[in-house]
Amino acid sequence: MTTTDMPRRADAAPGRAVSRKRSPGARTGGLRRAVSATTLLWILACLYGLPVLWFILSSLKPAGDLFSYPLSLIPHHPTLSGYLTAWRSANFSQYFVNTTIVCVITTILTVGASCCTGYALAKYDNRWLKAFFLCILATTMLPSEVMLAPEFLVVRNLGLYNSFGGIILPAVLTATGCFMFRQFFLTIPDELVEAARIDGARELSIFLRIMVPLSRPIMLTLAILSFQWRWNDYIWPLLMLNDPNKFTVQIGIQSIVGAQNINWSVLLGASVISMIPLILVFLVFQRYVMGADINAGLKD
Repeated sequence: MTTTDMPRRADAAPGRAVSRKRSPGARTGGLRRAVSATTLLWILACLYGLPVLWFILSSLKPAGDLFSYPLSLIPHHPTLSGYLTAWRSANFSQYFVNTTIVCVITTILTVGASCCTGYALAKYDNRWLKAFFLCILATTMLPSEVMLAPEFLVVRNLGLYNSFGGIILPAVLTATGCFMFRQFFLTIPDELVEAARIDGARELSIFLRIMVPLSRPIMLTLAILSFQWRWNDYIWPLLMLNDPNKFTVQIGIQSIVGAQNINWSVLLGASVISMIPLILVFLVFQRYVMGADINAGLKD
């Protein structure tokens, strides 16, 4: 007769029984952690959402009810007069067209320039590139107001004052975009690039056919952020533009404000109108960002 070292079912049964006894405790602990995290997220969502909700509901109140005491969240007599007056008193259709042109062109150029710069900083080993990267990061330590005067002089000397080009060009290269792409390309193994070079691929082909498709989540994220930055930009277009036909949305909202008094109902309505394109952009592109596989092509 032959013997084996395989355990009998009776011997293995106690182990399974122990594991079954421990599983409810593990499930309870995991449930507690999930509940606590979910509760914290709901609290943060309420803290962030309450001011926005108050802002939107206040735009539906008549001007006389905005500062009535006691303050109320729900408008007692909701009205759209603020929206109608804001749309009639300002050329919002032209402002939307101007701002869309600036945002779309700037976003495309920003994503392209940041992608190229981030790839060079991540995949080429050169001390001058490292020094250049430090210089790029150093620009984030300066307040944007410090750079306004030299940027204005450069743009004016280039003959781009009072033009869309004067708004677009200074905003193309951003330190945030370069940093995002550099950190992403660092996560891509160098063996992937070396294998492509061994197969005879050129540097431009490697960048366009391998790196750019892999970086689609970062590209979409930066595109949303860049579009938002340019749409909400106020100081730089205010300095560069003096033609009312070229005003952007934020300057158009500022033109509604009077010199002596402020019609808050109209101002709130105009502000809500200016938010609609940003909300639509996020709703359209969020599924591409959240649903993208950031590790695609990186498995061994």
